[in-house]
Amino acid sequence: MHTLKNLLARWSAFVWALLKPFGAWGVFGIGAIDSALLGMPLDAVVAGYVYTQPHRFWVYVLMAAAGSALGSLVVYGIGYSMGELVLEKRMGREKFKHMRQRFERHEFLALMLPAMLPPPFPFKLFALSAAAFEMHFTRFMLAIFAGRVARFLILSVLVIKFGPEAISLTANLVGRHLIWLLVAIGLGVIIGVGFWLRARRRENQPQINAD
Repeated sequence: MHTLKNLLARWSAFVWALLKPFGAWGVFGIGAIDSALLGMPLDAVVAGYVYTQPHRFWVYVLMAAAGSALGSLVVYGIGYSMGELVLEKRMGREKFKHMRQRFERHEFLALMLPAMLPPPFPFKLFALSAAAFEMHFTRFMLAIFAGRVARFLILSVLVIKFGPEAISLTANLVGRHLIWLLVAIGLGVIIGVGFWLRARRRENQPQINAD
């Protein structure tokens, strides 16, 4: 176990030394590669940049999120062309149709929420399923981008406050309290959307003038 930690530390240090001269574009590139089926230490890279230049954290958040969304096009292409056959074969036709109907009701949240969670959460499975269920390309990209922005924004705040150790803190949090974390995020998003829809309805209601 100790040897594995040393190897991971050396790998992260190598990646950091290689990408440091590229600045924000290095974050963008790692984000794209990480989402395109090849796992990379994206959180460590973002944390490293934010720790050394905290005043530019928003640049690294946006670039990492954009790179993740762009790299997910590979998963989208695979899922759109072959994912439906694989999922239907594994689940059965009836279960597949039922799951697809449930997904289409809340497809944006069903992809955005997993995109917010750091490893070891299996986000690519959700992205593959979204593509297999023929989620619209634009909504697919926006859901991933929005989720990643939230993820890296939270990570940046934690890094600025606690230092690089924030990565291990978030990983432990996800590993120990994944279900409750998903419930809390889901409730927060649902409540926010509910308030927004309520405000929209009030704006669209005709005004009654009393003469």
